[in-house]
Amino acid sequence: MPAQRGFFVQFLHLAGPFWSSENKVVIRQQTLIFISLTILQMVLAVIITEWSAALFNAIEQHSMSALLTQIGYLILIFVASLAVTAYHLKVKRRIQIAWRAWLTERVIGQWMQKGHHYQVTHIQTAEHDNPDGRIAEDIRIATDEAITLSHSLFYSVLLLISFTEILWTLSGRIELNLGLFTVPVSGYLVIVAIIYSSLASVLGWWVGQPLTIATNAMQTAEADFRFGLVKAREHSQAIALIHGEGIEKKRFHDFFQEIIKVYNHQTTAWSNILVFNSGYSVLSTAFPVLIAAPRYILGNITLGALMQSVQAFQQVSTALSWPANNMAAIAQWRASVERVLSLVKAMDDLEAEITKHDPRRILLEKPEQNVLVFDKLTLSKLNGEEVLSSFSESVSQGERVLIKGDAAKGSKLFKAIAGLWPWGTGRIELPDGDPMFFMSPRPFLPDGTLRTAICYPCLPEYCRIASLEDFFKLVGLEELIAQLDQVDEWDVALTRAQQQRLGVVRLLLYAPKWILIEEAFDSLDPESEAAMLRLICQQLPDATLLTLSNQPTAEAFHTRRIIL
Repeated sequence: MPAQRGFFVQFLHLAGPFWSSENKVVIRQQTLIFISLTILQMVLAVIITEWSAALFNAIEQHSMSALLTQIGYLILIFVASLAVTAYHLKVKRRIQIAWRAWLTERVIGQWMQKGHHYQVTHIQTAEHDNPDGRIAEDIRIATDEAITLSHSLFYSVLLLISFTEILWTLSGRIELNLGLFTVPVSGYLVIVAIIYSSLASVLGWWVGQPLTIATNAMQTAEADFRFGLVKAREHSQAIALIHGEGIEKKRFHDFFQEIIKVYNHQTTAWSNILVFNSGYSVLSTAFPVLIAAPRYILGNITLGALMQSVQAFQQVSTALSWPANNMAAIAQWRASVERVLSLVKAMDDLEAEITKHDPRRILLEKPEQNVLVFDKLTLSKLNGEEVLSSFSESVSQGERVLIKGDAAKGSKLFKAIAGLWPWGTGRIELPDGDPMFFMSPRPFLPDGTLRTAICYPCLPEYCRIASLEDFFKLVGLEELIAQLDQVDEWDVALTRAQQQRLGVVRLLLYAPKWILIEEAFDSLDPESEAAMLRLICQQLPDATLLTLSNQPTAEAFHTRRIIL
């Protein structure tokens, strides 16, 4: 999205298509019901002021029968208000969760595709840190608060239209004595309400401006602290082995000190708004009575008309004060929307960066042949610095090739094959056949049952699991067979060596034709690494093997080697 677009335009561009999505008929029906119920809420507010006027007139007239009649009307108003409020809340929450689900799916779909979740970490064109918090928390606030704020704004507009007419009628006509002459003024209560509310809104907006900055900074600080804790949990074993607890505690302390710093700024901003709102609330209770009371004292209006004037003034004032009353909610909503927009912008920038016509891009092709070809391949960093130049090689089906030398270059070479590293020049011809199977240093094991984790990314019912227990025995993990249907956090519960052996189990399950191994056994001793490579060669004798390793034991299982 172009940077020059306004904030609201960007938000509507991102989230607006929800009302034109596949489920648009139901969404629009619910939105129409939501609007209708909001109008009913406004109608009930008008009816209550009319009822209030009739009630106080009955009291002023000392009429018991009129009082009993108003009690009957109150019961009807009470029941109608309960029904409208309850149904309104249900419809509102249905729209909120549907919008959140749609936007979450859209952002995740853009983030979790073609390796973008990995590639975006290498670009610096927009803020995109802590994508988990932006997707899980900021999208919730962006959609929920958008509905809440839109409803309150629409309701305020309806109140303003309805009660301005009522207040204008109740204001009557007064003569303003300016000394030399008098000026007739109609609707003076409306004029006073507009001036009063406008001054309050401007002052409230000015007082609340710092809260927007503080709220955004607070969300970022909280996300950084949470991310640090999660990262420490994921690497708890490594931290414990090198006794890094002291450093981690220092990092957590620094993270939390930043939270405290921003929290204090936010507290100051909140206190300023609270002082303003408290004073405004007290003044709003007494002010309309004071300006309307003279007409009642002079006998120009009844007690009921006085109370109706006060209520109408308060409703008009509340409607006009919507910006000031919603300052905190607007600040939180805008901060969350900006964080979501930053993540989406980063994904858009990444897509534009990858798809734009640029000679400094690696060309991936898939001709009808079972050969992996590197044609004058050059790998570069994002700043253009070359890390591998004019690399030309070919790997035929069934070959076992060992790649030695610079492990960082080898890692980027594997990423280029997978399409995750487009930065460079030259051409890679991929074999036209079964997909390649990449074995990383640490296989991803999602939470759930061990059986499900092993079969990832497929579900167990789609895996060839008849020989699963035999594979466990072959890799030396017989003790885990009994835990196949146990639910756990396997990336924490298992040692790194066990996880790398499980990577071999997954490989044997999928039985691919092309296998790329990137230091996948660096946690094993040389004998165990040799055992895993021997097992792969025995169980998958026709597979092509491309192994990135500098271990001497690996050479015996490969027919040739490439040195980077």
